[in-house]
Amino acid sequence: MANLKENKNQKKQKEESHFKWFITIFITTFILSIIFSYISTNSITNLSMIPAILILILVIIIGIVFDIIGVAVTVAKEEVFHARASEKIKGSKTAVKLIRNSAKVANICADVIGDICGVLSGAISAIIALKLTNDYGMNKNMQFILSALVASLTVGGKAIGKNIAQKYKNNIVGFVGKIVHIFDFKNK
Repeated sequence: MANLKENKNQKKQKEESHFKWFITIFITTFILSIIFSYISTNSITNLSMIPAILILILVIIIGIVFDIIGVAVTVAKEEVFHARASEKIKGSKTAVKLIRNSAKVANICADVIGDICGVLSGAISAIIALKLTNDYGMNKNMQFILSALVASLTVGGKAIGKNIAQKYKNNIVGFVGKIVHIFDFKNK
């Protein structure tokens, strides 16, 4: 009887934890989307074509890189980093934490950052298409072509990135572990 009650309490705590994560990720995504959309659209409209295109490419690359990190964390093996941690390799303990929290890490990297980059790249490509139409008198269908090109680059890049993530998972997670470790003031 006590065991049944304990199981119900654990289930309730898990559900509350999932709900808190949903609220946290929802609010974080909402705020980041507003900030990045505002900054990018306002800055892009004032830029010439080449810098605007370079920013678009950078946003696409950031989305692909974070997708790679999200996939790598979900497929990396924790045991590799226990061995590295025993050898006192910096970032190894952090890598273990990343792997143990792989669902949340992947959610932040691939969904929050990756999806925000996807929305941003769409907005930026629309602004660039309008610039091309207004400044150079190009066909208004340029927006559809540019949107399709951006989507193709993003999806194609993520497809290649997933293969890279699976092949080099431990190197990627080790590198990210080192970077996160540098900024993790609890470890210092």
